[in-house]
Amino acid sequence: MTNKKNYVEDIERTLYDIKNYDKPLYKSDSGLTEKVVRDISARKHDPQWMLDFRLKSLEIYNSLKLPAWGPPLYELNMDEIVTYVKPDAKMTADWGEVPQDIKNTFDRLGIPEAEKKSLAGVGAQYDSEVVYHSIQDELVKQGVVYTDMETALVEHEDMVKEYFMSLVPPKDHKFAALHGAVWSGGSFVYVPEGVKVEIPLQSYFRLNAAGAGQFEHTLIIVEKNGSLHFIEGCSAPKYNVTNLHAGCVELFVKEGARLRYSTIENWSKNMMNLNTKRALVEKDGIIEWVSGSFGSHVSMLYPTSVLAGENARASFTGVTFAAKGQNLDTGTTVIHAAPHTSADIHTRTISKGGGIATYRSAVKVTKKAPFAKCSVNCESLMLDSLSRSDTLPVMDIEGANADVGHEAKIGKISEDAIFYLMSRGISEDEARSMIVHGFVEPIAKELPLEYAVEMNNLINLELEGAN
Repeated sequence: MTNKKNYVEDIERTLYDIKNYDKPLYKSDSGLTEKVVRDISARKHDPQWMLDFRLKSLEIYNSLKLPAWGPPLYELNMDEIVTYVKPDAKMTADWGEVPQDIKNTFDRLGIPEAEKKSLAGVGAQYDSEVVYHSIQDELVKQGVVYTDMETALVEHEDMVKEYFMSLVPPKDHKFAALHGAVWSGGSFVYVPEGVKVEIPLQSYFRLNAAGAGQFEHTLIIVEKNGSLHFIEGCSAPKYNVTNLHAGCVELFVKEGARLRYSTIENWSKNMMNLNTKRALVEKDGIIEWVSGSFGSHVSMLYPTSVLAGENARASFTGVTFAAKGQNLDTGTTVIHAAPHTSADIHTRTISKGGGIATYRSAVKVTKKAPFAKCSVNCESLMLDSLSRSDTLPVMDIEGANADVGHEAKIGKISEDAIFYLMSRGISEDEARSMIVHGFVEPIAKELPLEYAVEMNNLINLELEGAN
C-alpha cells in the first residue's frame, strides 16, 4: 500500500499541452527512405554537398543498430514518424508577421515577452522550420551572427561546411545519423574574437504536429576571448502517438572563450527525446552546461565536453524530474584531452509515481591530460516507493596525476522531515514542496530567471494533487 505522506498524484502540464489545429503547408511521407531525404533536401534548396551528406547519413543510419543499453526504445517505429513538417508560415524578423495561431502559442510560453525584457536575440521554431528570428542591431555591428541554420547555409556556407557535424559525426550513433539525414531548422551563432555578448540569446523549439519528429541543428562558434550565454527551451503538447526529438548541438569554444548553454527540456510525455549535445573547448576556454529535463516519455541525453586545450574547463549543473510513465536517462560526459583541464559536475534527480530517473556519466582522462581534475556530485530523491533512481558513473583514468572524485546519494523523502514541518503549522503539501524545492535549489539558482521560474512551476504542477 502506498504511503499517504509520500504519494504525489500525477497531473497534466496544461500550459504546454495546449495544441493548435494541425494545418501544415507540407508534410513529408512517414518513414525514413531515400525519397524522403531527397524531398527534404530539394525543398530546402540544399547545395550538392549537403544532399550528399544527408544521403551518406541515411546509409550510416541503416547500418547501425539501436543502443543496447539505456531505456528500451521498442515503442519507436520510424515507419510511423513524419520527419519533416513545414508550418504555414515564412521565417520573419517581424513578430507581427507570424501567423496568429503560432504567435498565440509562443505568447503563452512567454516568447517574445522575454525578448522585450532581457534577451539580445530570439529564435522561434515551430515544427520543422524557424518562423521568427531577431537580433539586436548593436550585436550585428560587432559582427555577431545569430540566424537560422538554413540562412547560415546560404550566407555563411564555408563556415557551416567546415563545422557542421564535425564534432558529432553521423557515425557516432544511430540517432546522430538520423539527424544528419533529415535535420531541419535550428540556430547558428558566431561570436567574433574578443566580443562579449552581455545579454543572452535564446532559441525556443515547439513541436505541434502529432506523430512527427523534430531535428533542429544548433551550431555555435565563440572565437578567442569571446563570451556568450545561449538559452534553449523546448516543449510540445501531449498526443497518444509517439513523437521524436533527435536534435544536435555542436559548440566550439575557442582559446580563452566562455560559453554558458542553458536549457529546459520540457517535452510532452509521448516524446522520445534522443538529443545529442557536444562541446569542444580549446586552451583556457570554459563551457558551462545548465540543464533541466522534465518532459518526455523516454530521454537519453548526455551533454559532452571535450577539453582539448590546456587549462580548459567544464561545469555541468543538471536536474531531472521523472514522473509516472517516464524513463529519463540523463547525465554528462567529460573527456580530458590536455594538461591541467578541470571539470565540476553537480546533478539532482527526482522520481515519483513509478518514474525512473537514471544518472549516467562518463569521465575519461587520457594520457595527454596530466594533472586533470574532475569532481562529480549526484544526488537522487525518490518521492514514493513506486519510483526508481539509479546512478551509473564510469571513470576511465589513463593519465597520471589525475584527481578525480565521485560522490552519490540516493534517498527517499523523509517522513520525519514532513512531520517536523507539519508540527510547525505547515501543511503536508507545503512541507513536501519545501523539501523538493530545497533539494533542487542549488540547480535552480544557476538557471536564467525566467527558466528558474518555469522549473519551479513545473515542480509545483508535478506536486499538486497530493493526498
